[in-house]
Amino acid sequence: MAQTLQNTLYLLTPGLSLRRDGLALRVEQEKQLKLSLPVHNLESVFVFGADIYVSPSAMRLCWEHGASVCFFTEWGRLEARVEGVPQGSMLLRRAQHAAAASPARSAALARAFVAGKLHNVRWLLSRSARDAADDEDRESLRTVADAHAHLLRELGRTPDDLDIIRGMEGRAAALHFEVFHRHLRPALRAAFPFDGRSRRPPRDALNCLLSFLYALLRHDCVSALTAAGLDPFAGYLHADRSGRESLALDLMEEFRPWVERLALTLVNRGELKVAQFALREGGAVELTEAARKTLVAAYQQRKAEEVTHPLFQEKVRHGQLVFIQARLLARALRNDAEYTPHLFA
Repeated sequence: MAQTLQNTLYLLTPGLSLRRDGLALRVEQEKQLKLSLPVHNLESVFVFGADIYVSPSAMRLCWEHGASVCFFTEWGRLEARVEGVPQGSMLLRRAQHAAAASPARSAALARAFVAGKLHNVRWLLSRSARDAADDEDRESLRTVADAHAHLLRELGRTPDDLDIIRGMEGRAAALHFEVFHRHLRPALRAAFPFDGRSRRPPRDALNCLLSFLYALLRHDCVSALTAAGLDPFAGYLHADRSGRESLALDLMEEFRPWVERLALTLVNRGELKVAQFALREGGAVELTEAARKTLVAAYQQRKAEEVTHPLFQEKVRHGQLVFIQARLLARALRNDAEYTPHLFA
């Protein structure tokens, strides 16, 4: 699979090769032309996996025309970002840091991240409510979904105050985790008890599962932001802290419900069982090695599934969404414009 979105060429299928053809790039598979495009239309080339060939002349053409070439593992971890003399990253990062120094701009961006999360948590709650067999579960999930809709409306009226916006996100998270166990089938709740979010360390299997998936998602967000030329450490919703990738945590917010749904699906379908979690000294719960392999494989499989992107009306893989959002964020910062989060439907 090879496609262009937002002036970025995505090379996703093993066996592809990228070659130069005058002032154009040719994407071939088994010597058959799949795509040809002028280099002046590109800002970046994203190469996923080790089995995709990029010719030296194609890389040189990209460098000469200011397009970076980013190499990722098949799991989405950024391994290298190759470019000529940097042309735009300094201006982009200057805009990023200027926005962080502006209380109004920081609040607007933080509000967008929280709005995306509230919408997508509501999406998750509504799906589970629709599928619930128990009336009490259905009613509880719908009630919290309605509360998220109310918070969304309230969020739009909040002043440009980061503490208020963070407080609303905290209220929404508390409401969600109060009913989180109701996403599970009733027969599984004794084996997978859940009494709120616990971290460092997780105290039960569900919290362990969520922490592991959040870590994978965070890793993808760092890669996406770095590839887009942004500083993953300078955020808006999450305060600066030494060693913390605050902007990656900001971008994660709208995607947390997506990985939460994956966690719940794996448990509800019996693909992860309580025996695959180990209780350690001190009360920490950890995944066994076999469970980690199952989880990583399921995460990669979910990232390979396709969805029609609401802005571009093109089919993209779920794994591309964080990269698309990182570039939308970069564009918003460059142009001092609004950021549009990804909304699941």
